[in-house]
Amino acid sequence: MNEIVRQTVKPSVCPLDCPDTCSLSVTVSGGTIDAVRGSQANPFTDGVICNKVARSYPEFVHGPGRLTQPLRRSGKKGESKFEPISWDEALDLVHDGLSRAISQHGPQSVMPFNYAGPHGELAGGSMDRRFFHKLGATLLNRGPLCGAVRGTAYTSLYGPAPGMPPEQASDADLVVVWGNNVTVSNLHLMRVLKDARKTGTRLVVIDPKRTKIAERADLFLQIRPGTDVVLALAAAAELERRGALDDAFVARWTHGFDRYMDEARKYNPSDVEKVCGLTAGEFSAFVDLYARAQTVAASFGNGIERGRSGGSGLRAGMALQALTGNHGRRGAGVIAKPGLGAPKTTDRLQRPDLVPDGTRTFNIVDVARKLLDKDLDPPVMATMIYNHNPVCTHPDQKTLMKALMREDLFIAGCDVVMTDSLAYADVILPAASHFEFDDVYGAYGQNYVQRAAPVIPCVGESLPNTEIFRRLAARFGFEEPIFRDDDATLMDAAFDAGNPLMQGYRPSELPLDRALEMTAERGSDPIMCDTVTPATGSGRIELYSEDLEERFGYGVPRYEPVARRYPLVLISPSSDKRTNATFGGCSESGGPEIVEINPADAAERGLQTGEIAIVSNDQAEVALKVVVSDKVLAGVLYSPKGTWLRSSDTGYTVNALISADIRADIEEGACYNETFVEIAPRS
Repeated sequence: MNEIVRQTVKPSVCPLDCPDTCSLSVTVSGGTIDAVRGSQANPFTDGVICNKVARSYPEFVHGPGRLTQPLRRSGKKGESKFEPISWDEALDLVHDGLSRAISQHGPQSVMPFNYAGPHGELAGGSMDRRFFHKLGATLLNRGPLCGAVRGTAYTSLYGPAPGMPPEQASDADLVVVWGNNVTVSNLHLMRVLKDARKTGTRLVVIDPKRTKIAERADLFLQIRPGTDVVLALAAAAELERRGALDDAFVARWTHGFDRYMDEARKYNPSDVEKVCGLTAGEFSAFVDLYARAQTVAASFGNGIERGRSGGSGLRAGMALQALTGNHGRRGAGVIAKPGLGAPKTTDRLQRPDLVPDGTRTFNIVDVARKLLDKDLDPPVMATMIYNHNPVCTHPDQKTLMKALMREDLFIAGCDVVMTDSLAYADVILPAASHFEFDDVYGAYGQNYVQRAAPVIPCVGESLPNTEIFRRLAARFGFEEPIFRDDDATLMDAAFDAGNPLMQGYRPSELPLDRALEMTAERGSDPIMCDTVTPATGSGRIELYSEDLEERFGYGVPRYEPVARRYPLVLISPSSDKRTNATFGGCSESGGPEIVEINPADAAERGLQTGEIAIVSNDQAEVALKVVVSDKVLAGVLYSPKGTWLRSSDTGYTVNALISADIRADIEEGACYNETFVEIAPRS
């Protein structure tokens, strides 16, 4: 007689690199995840999750790509030929590979190669950081790959003070969504906007593509990629000309107004027409809406940062809120960094004090060239790829693949599933998915802290990141107690339990069925220039930034166009099938990825919907499936990011077309959207 396997529903949290950090309800039977749905534990996400999480997570955890035992390479690098080994053998191989590099070239010849696969405080960066810090390995500045430009643009104005939670946009009478494809990348803001629209809130969307949210806007500005700073500076100058700046707010709450406006006054409506591709009427309508609104909320996506003038574009867009006095009341502000309100104690968790003096730091965007630099002293001779699929996410894909092919480079890999990057590893360690261990989550796009416990046992022989690095620390003889901290102790190191926002809970004991809201003092709403004040050196919103002037020469925003050798610009935004490259190996991402092209550009090249075309430049060729659409601006191609190599029979994805040499104006950020190409029918 067959035994009946009962289903149970357990709480969890989505750990993916997304601002929303949804609460989940996971249906489980017999140690298997049957379904993933949203839950009401987090009032912001409120039972709604994106389709890709619901569709792909069960396959991700239990599908054919899942790594369930340690592996040793048995073929050439990149061939994906491996044989099973024991955990002891695998840890010995990692120990030997790292130790060999250290004995020959010193500890800085070892480099961790990780980014933001899971966003839990433990899985994302805890025992692993302690391990590499103690080892003395080369440090990695990870932000320039994605997020640092937008983050620094915000903090250059406001310091590390929390911005407006997205729910407050319901109290605005105008919302500006700028470079943010809400339905794909910020789903729950969409619900807020829907509710706000019912009460008369106006909506402006600024984007190179007519996205779903753009189709619902009162005004859609289909801007040319990378020109946002021109629009924002010209708008500041025009608002000043119309007497629509808030002089009293500027005097009380801003620093550097005169220097900022000296730059803004260089731009006028004709510049917006010429550079941004907008009409004078569209520009005037935008300024009219801004000038007439009493309360403006503004949301800025990461798309803006992916251009040469990205930092300037973000800063100038955000600065419009300060110039017009759109702070100091509910519904007025910049929807960014509300997660900064959480009382994180990251240094206590990651222990940067263990780093030896003089340890070098690499920009993560430079890793490929560092690996190939024969004059680098010391050279990188060993690396560990984890929480990251760099082959599918970095610019200049071909160079990175060449670097990982180095026979003298020892590569340890660690992931939940087999990826294109792990194909180059000498040894692979199977990581547990976030459904299989404890973690605590502080979001970056909303102001709630959540905890999750395992909903299933570890699949096969997989282990949580924390346990993997505990075992590696033991192999290296790290005897300090901090390398034996269990996961509860690590969670308690991640947040300040004594902070009133934690409501008396230890982080490791937070309730699983609800999220803790991170408010301002005494439970009030976080409102910039009211319950929250700018955490800058001046205590004001810094329109002119001494820090950015000193570090990058951009005290105020400015526009710097990039020379192009090809007629079309390719932008690669978020996908509705993947979160970055996560789920890229699942069935939803099977087959060639699409490339959207404007009808005029398609007709000129003889392209039709459904055919395979070759997108190329002097770096590579990529096969993509054509979709002819007037949603895309003429001169622009649109193809979602995060595809795996199997998606193109040329052996490369759009990342092979992206230069690693062009950098953003601040933070040396990767410029994915400064990619110039041609497209032609496959011959």
